[in-house]
Amino acid sequence: MRVLFMHPNFPGQFQHLAPALQAQGADVRAISFSSAAKTSPIETVHVSYLRGHPQGLDPWVQPLDSKIIRGRSAAAVLNAWCDEEWIPDLIIGHTGWGDMLNLRDIFPSSRILGWFEFYYHARGLDLDFDPEFPPEEALRTKVRLKNLWPLWMLEEVDLGVCPTRFQRDTHPHRYHDKLRVVHEGIDTQRFVPNADITVTLGEGLTLTRQDEVVTFFNRDLEPYRGYHVFMRALPALLRKHPNAHVLIVGGDGVSYGAPPAAGNWKQYFLDEVREALDPRRVHFLGRVPHQTLIGLMQLSRAHVYLTYPFVLSWSLLEAMSCGAPVIGSDTAPVREVITHDDNGLLVDFFVHEGLVEQVSFALKNPEKMQQVGQRARQHIVEHYDLKTVCFPQQLALIKELL
Repeated sequence: MRVLFMHPNFPGQFQHLAPALQAQGADVRAISFSSAAKTSPIETVHVSYLRGHPQGLDPWVQPLDSKIIRGRSAAAVLNAWCDEEWIPDLIIGHTGWGDMLNLRDIFPSSRILGWFEFYYHARGLDLDFDPEFPPEEALRTKVRLKNLWPLWMLEEVDLGVCPTRFQRDTHPHRYHDKLRVVHEGIDTQRFVPNADITVTLGEGLTLTRQDEVVTFFNRDLEPYRGYHVFMRALPALLRKHPNAHVLIVGGDGVSYGAPPAAGNWKQYFLDEVREALDPRRVHFLGRVPHQTLIGLMQLSRAHVYLTYPFVLSWSLLEAMSCGAPVIGSDTAPVREVITHDDNGLLVDFFVHEGLVEQVSFALKNPEKMQQVGQRARQHIVEHYDLKTVCFPQQLALIKELL
C-alpha cells in the first residue's frame, strides 16, 4: 500500500500514524513546508513556496491566497511522482492549509482522509461568546470567507476526521455522515503522574508537590483561552493563599482572535492587575520545551484551562493524563472531557469569583483532588490513549476507506 501524508509542518498530527503505517509495510511518503520534517524517518520532500503574495492584495483574501500558494507549490512534487507512476492508494492530510488543493486532479483514483479542526460561524459560538470583545460587523463577513476552504475540502475528501464531537458539529449538518470523531491520541505512557517531581525556576525557587502550585498553559496568552479571566482572578486567589505560586506558560503573540490595539494581550492584562500581584509568586515562563511542560503538569495542584467554544487543546488532555487536577471552563468542548466533581471541576468562564473558589478548594483539599486527578488520568487512558484507543480507531477508518 502506498500512503501519502500532507501537512505543512509534517509530521504534525501524524507523528505516530505515519511511522506506524510504515512499520506495517506501507510505502509512505510525505510533503512538508517545514525543515523540521528532515528529522522524520518518513521519506519527506521539503517544498519551497512558489511565490509570495502579490502587492496590493486585499488582506481578507490573503489567507485564501496562502492556501493557493501551498497547493500550487505542492503540485509540482505531486505531478513528478505521478509521472514516475508513484500513485498513492491513500492520502492523509490536514485540510486547513491548502497543500491538498490539487489532489483530485493529480490522483483521481486515490482515497483521501482529511483532518478537520473547526468550521467558523459568523454568529454565535466563539465570535459572540465574550461580550467584552464584540465583533465588528465586517468581521462576520471575514469569518464567512474562512469557510471557503473547509467547504472545498469537505467536497474533496472521502472521509473526514474531527477530534471532538463539538468540532464535528460546527460543520454543516449535511457533511456529518462524512465526518468521524477520532482524537489524535495521548501518549499516556509519557504523560504520567510523578509524586516526586521537583521543579527549580530561574530565580532559584524549587517547588514540589507539597507546594501550592497553580498552573496555566497556552500557546499564546490571549482572551480566546481565558487569559484575561485568569489574570483578574489572581489577586483574590493570592490573598486567600499567601504561599501559593502561579506558573504561567505561553507566548505573547496571538494564535486565535485579534490582537489588541497596541502591545500584546499578555502585557495588557498583566498591567491591569500588576499592582495587586506579588511578582515573587507569579512566574511567567514563556514557551517551554515539552519535557519541561510535563514536569509542570506533574507538579500542579490546580491546573486551570479556560477556553471560548473552540478547538480543544492537547495540553488539557496531557495534563489530565499526568493526574493534574483540572479546573476547566464549563464550555464546549471541555464538557466532553471533564465531568464536574468527578474527573475535574468546571466553572463559569466569566465568573472570576467562581474560579477563585474552585482553585482555592483544590489547593485546600489535596487528598480529594488527588483522587480527582486519578480519575482524570483513568478517563484519558480509557478514551484517549494513543496506542489502545485512538490509533486502532484511526486504523479502522483507513480500513473502512480502502
